Amino acid sequence: MTEYTEHLIKAPRRDATDKARYVWLVIVPLIAILSQVYIPRFVSFLAYLELPLLVTVHYALSRGGPISALLYGMAIGLAQDSLSHQPIGMFGIVKTLVGYFAATVSVRFEVENPVVTFILSFFFYFFHQFFYWVLARALLGEAITFDAQQTLMFGLLNAAVALPLFRVLDKLKVAQ
Repeated sequence: MTEYTEHLIKAPRRDATDKARYVWLVIVPLIAILSQVYIPRFVSFLAYLELPLLVTVHYALSRGGPISALLYGMAIGLAQDSLSHQPIGMFGIVKTLVGYFAATVSVRFEVENPVVTFILSFFFYFFHQFFYWVLARALLGEAITFDAQQTLMFGLLNAAVALPLFRVLDKLKVAQ
């Protein structure tokens, strides 16, 4: 046999880093979604945190692939929908769009810069909330209000949380 055919016959080996990466891709969003559901029950002033959104934005900014970020955002959004009392698909649609646009933006900007990360986290929080409001009014016919001042304030708080959270997530990725 030649070297080429031996390479085709041998099964590719999965090493520990591949398994750790898959665990990271599943465990971190799961923790974020569960914290989104359970933390506001015990600590009500942290209800503004949108950790699943921040995990989606981090993945999209760090990977740079729009299709994988789109699928990742969709999976996180649908998982969040399944645990919320909202109709299935609302967070799925919004986080899909956030994942896609964040990955597209990451190609254009230097996302390692903390100022850029802060601004993008703020923007995508505002985009997430605004687009959720648009979908709720257009698709569900709900008469909910959009408080721009509150959304801006919560966007700044989420962006402030995003900076240390992204550092921790980057350290977790390197540690695997």
